[in-house]
Amino acid sequence: MFDYNTLKKQLIVDEDLRLHAYPDSMGNITVGVGRNLSRGGPGLSVEEAMFLLINDITRVERELDDALPWWKNMSDERQGVLMNMCFNLGIGTLLTFHRTLDAMASGNYEGAAEGMEASQWYKQVGARASRLVTRMRKG
Repeated sequence: MFDYNTLKKQLIVDEDLRLHAYPDSMGNITVGVGRNLSRGGPGLSVEEAMFLLINDITRVERELDDALPWWKNMSDERQGVLMNMCFNLGIGTLLTFHRTLDAMASGNYEGAAEGMEASQWYKQVGARASRLVTRMRKG
């Protein structure tokens, strides 16, 4: 029986460990230790995608805790809206929504919804933004 740890070390040496997608020598989009994400490759399993999603949600929650400590004072529904926006935009871009965030922080959810609707983001993401605005209004 082969030793998994030895094989892992060998594969990392031979394939490299890449934390961002890159084109391999054949032009296939690859990530991790030789994981072919291109058509015809194994891609990701549902379980792997859900593992990544849970990690991303945890990261977004931590970013919001650090940047906007008031955000957990909102209803669960509105917290979900803010997490969804942060997931989509990234924390850096989300923090540029000054008036919208100020409205949320002060409990002015109608003003927050109006700020969301007035943004370029709203025009870009269409139905998603419309759903989030409705959830912000109704809480």
